[in-house]
Amino acid sequence: MSAPRLRATPLPGIGVQYDLETREHRHLSVVAHRDGTRTVNVYRADDPDSCAHSLRLTGSEAGSLIDALKPSHHSPSLLYTTDLGLVAERIEVAATSRWNGRELGDTKMRTDTGASVVAVLRRAEAIPSPAPDFRLAGGDTLIVVGTREGVDAAATILGRE
Repeated sequence: MSAPRLRATPLPGIGVQYDLETREHRHLSVVAHRDGTRTVNVYRADDPDSCAHSLRLTGSEAGSLIDALKPSHHSPSLLYTTDLGLVAERIEVAATSRWNGRELGDTKMRTDTGASVVAVLRRAEAIPSPAPDFRLAGGDTLIVVGTREGVDAAATILGRE
């Protein structure tokens, strides 16, 4: 059996919605809100566009649910950022961003927010631990780690909605 396809849809100003159709043809979605909360939605079997149940979870509740759903992935050597009060988030640099073509250090992101860019995803390449002189490009996806407030401030600096 092939793996189910998870579709991600950006929700400007809100976060990202992830949709999944189960092997029983049930529609599920999770909205990952920018504030770290999650909304889990289960849609009606007879109308996959009509939500039957919706449950709002805090970030730590969502983390606990993930642990319960995937206990085989739990390893004492893995660092769960939610246990430490940190979040990791992907933030895209738009082609029209003022940072397109400029150096990462010019953003003063770490100094002003305390959040760190731990990697940049560019096309099919991952660039770990980019230095301050790393040149950003439109379409880059930055992996940013910090407090919820710090990551939100980093998103603001980068001009994300």
